[in-house]
This record gives sequence, C-alpha cells and structure tokens, in this order.
Amino acid sequence: MDAGSTNSSAVKSRTRCPLQDQLLQRKNSRDNGLIAIGFLKLGFDGFFYALDSSLNLGFMLDWLDRFIPNRSAMDFDYAHYMLTEGRKGKENPAVSSPSREAYRKQLAETFNMNRTRILAFKNKPPTPVEAIPHDFSGVQQSKPTKARRYIPQTSERTLDAPDLLDDYYLNLLDWGSSNVLAIALGSTVYLWDATDGATSELVTVDDENGPVTSVKWAPDGKHIAIGLNNSDVQLWDSTSNKQLRNLRGCHQSRVGSMDWNNHILTTGGMDGQIVNNDVRIRSHIVETYRGHHQEVCGLKWSASGQQLASGGNDNLLHIWDRSTASSNSPTQWLHRLEDHTAAVKALAWCPFQGNLLASGGGGGDRCIKFWNTHTGACLNSVDTGSQVCSLLWNKNERELLSSHGFTQNQLTLWKYPSMVKIAELTGHTSRVLFMAQSPDGCTVASAAGDETLRFWNVFGTPEVAKPAPKANPEPFAHLNRIR
Repeated sequence: MDAGSTNSSAVKSRTRCPLQDQLLQRKNSRDNGLIAIGFLKLGFDGFFYALDSSLNLGFMLDWLDRFIPNRSAMDFDYAHYMLTEGRKGKENPAVSSPSREAYRKQLAETFNMNRTRILAFKNKPPTPVEAIPHDFSGVQQSKPTKARRYIPQTSERTLDAPDLLDDYYLNLLDWGSSNVLAIALGSTVYLWDATDGATSELVTVDDENGPVTSVKWAPDGKHIAIGLNNSDVQLWDSTSNKQLRNLRGCHQSRVGSMDWNNHILTTGGMDGQIVNNDVRIRSHIVETYRGHHQEVCGLKWSASGQQLASGGNDNLLHIWDRSTASSNSPTQWLHRLEDHTAAVKALAWCPFQGNLLASGGGGGDRCIKFWNTHTGACLNSVDTGSQVCSLLWNKNERELLSSHGFTQNQLTLWKYPSMVKIAELTGHTSRVLFMAQSPDGCTVASAAGDETLRFWNVFGTPEVAKPAPKANPEPFAHLNRIR
C-alpha cells in the first residue's frame, strides 16, 4: 500500500471513531502523569512531602483527592540527611575525594542508608483502574461495513417467447407461490416450472375468444385466472389441467388486469370498470368500482387486503377502500390521484410500509411517484427518462426495480428512499413490458416486445433470519389460579 493511501485511511479512521481518539488521549495524558520529584520539601506543618521518580500516581489524579502517606513509617532523620548532607557531594563533585566517597558508602551501609524510597504506604496501593475497560472495546469499534451485494449485469437465463403481444396495457406474466411461471403467448398459456425447467401447455383458447389478455395466479399457487379478449375470465386448476369455471358478465370488452384478495378475484376491463368476484359462489359479482373512463391496465391489492390501487389509460390512479365497498351501488374511491400525465400501469405496494404505494407512468409521463395512501399525498416523484412499464419492490432490502421502454429498454434498480440508481440491467432490445418475482424474492423474470423471457438475479440471496430467543416464562404462568 502506498503512503498516500495509508495516510488517507488513518485520517478516515480518526473521522469515523472520534470517541476512540478522545479516550486514547485521556489515557496518554494519564500515562504521562508521573510525578518526578527527587527531593523532599518541608511543609509548614513540620512534615516532609516527597515523591519518588519511580512512583506512578497517574491513576490517583482521577480516583483520589490527594496523596496521604503513612507518616509513622517514615525516617525523618534520613530524609533530613538526604536533603542536606546527602546531595552535597553530587552537587559539588570537586570537593569529593575517593577516600571521602569510600567512607560515605561504608557509613551508609552501616546505618542502612542505601534506601531509595523515602515515603511508605501502610498497605499495598490499589490496582489502577483501566481508562478503557475491555468490555467497552466493542463500542469503540464501528459496526462492520456490510459488503456490497454483487448484482450480475447480464441475465442468468434467456428463453424464447414467440407471439408475445407487444401491448403496454396487458398483463401476460405471473410467477406463482408454487414456483411455476405462467406466460401468455398469443392464445396459449404456458407454464414453466422453475424447479426443474420443465415447460407445459395449460390451455389454448379459440381465436374467437382470444387472445389471452391477462394471467394471475391465486395465492395457493395451484389455481390460475385467465382473462380473455372477449371479456370472459376462466379459472383453471394447474395440477389437473382442468377448467373449473368461466366468469361471465363482468365486463363488456377485454380483461387486461387482475389481482387476487384471498377468494376475491378483482378484474379490470377495457370498459373502465373494476369488478370483485367471489369465486366460491354462483353469483360471483359482489362489488363494482366505477371511476375510470378508459381501460384499467393496473390493479394491485395491498398486503392487508383493505386497499386496492387501480391505474388506467385515462392517466388516473385510484385508491379504493374495501370497508366502504357495497354491492348495491358503485363504490366511491378513497383517493383520486391525477398527478400522472400518461397511462398508469405499473403499481407496487411497499412490503415494509403498508400505506406506501409506488406508481409508474407511461411514455408521456416517465415518472415514478410514491404515495401515502392514507392521506393521498404524493411523497416523491422521480423522472426516469423513459416509459415505466412495471415496478417490483425488493422483499429483503429497501430497493425498487423498474422496467422501461425506449430508449434503453432497461431494468433499473433504485435505492429507496434516496432513489439513487444502484444498477441498470440491459439485454432486451424492445420495451420490457412485464416483470414477475420469484416466491423467494431473489429472481426477477422479465418479458419484452423482443419476444424473449429473461431471468435476473437482481435481488440477491435473502439472509437467514436468526431464531428469536425464547422469553423467560412468567412465574406461575402454567397455573390458571392460585388459591
């Protein structure tokens, strides 16, 4: 390492750990607090006071008021001699002679005057307390910096997707909880098992009913809803490849968006209507939301199942509250948000903040906006520079992934809430219309107008959560009552 980088790291360490430097300075000043006195001083009270140069009393500067020696153990005659006669020979070497020096040494040995310590403690002095305890060492050191996650810039896998409709307003890709990916290619729905890579055909609809305009897995990962161009919605069992029922009468034209809320299937049509269908009962239409004037191209229920976000080709974003729903009359929206200047298709509820919604506008808007759905306030707006086709939140980190159209046809990973670009993933040659996230939240599948399906390891591997420590049971918790 060059000297420049060494100095830079040293300066950086001082900047990051100012507390540590302050404690070390205090300790250094304490280590330098040696009282180096080689003589005694006679006080007004008739006692001599002195400190030996070998005595380190630095710790007493913090813990004791003053130094009180054991005077009963002192030899005042010797102390007086050392202050008067004992230093004459050292201060005036010319007067001293070899014979005189030999006599002085002999006399000192005879009368036990070769002592080096004048003051004496009655008991052994207490052990000095460390300025920086060992237990405090963990606080001194800053938290280890988390290693930056490696994000591959190329797709892990690319599959052909012939006959994929290049239509911004449709939703033709979804990844179920059983790790099976569904994609609609023309009038056929294919299933791709991510566990073993096996591909199977679920259904091919007639030309008079097709093409397929939307697909959406049920929460159980076994049943799937398929929206058609003729306004019908079919329910299929993927394990047995059998159609369970056909929902009719919901819309007057194609069904381009769907989402599940437990047993409620919500559908959005080109007629601008939003319909809640209870798939358990014969009369499946239970609520109708009217607020859009053009095609509904985005539908997303919140994690709590209480709020529904809908986006349309009329540039409107609506927030609907389930508690105010009524089957007798069209339900009034909770918020009508008109900030976007193009179609609103991309919608994503934040996984770590229940009332935070991200929405993306089309080519005439190009913005990602963040909303507080309780108040209807716009928290932030970011111009991405291109059409926003889809949005996905990272389930493990505070990050948002967006897919775009012209000019780069890229996937962009953003850090939330700063909205700083972390990575841009390129490879598609046409707008990236659809995205779906794997059940573990790590892999993202993207389908584009270039008729390819690509898989990206953009969200990394989730950390294994440590089991929470068991709380100590309360006393007598096993007893219902005490007599």
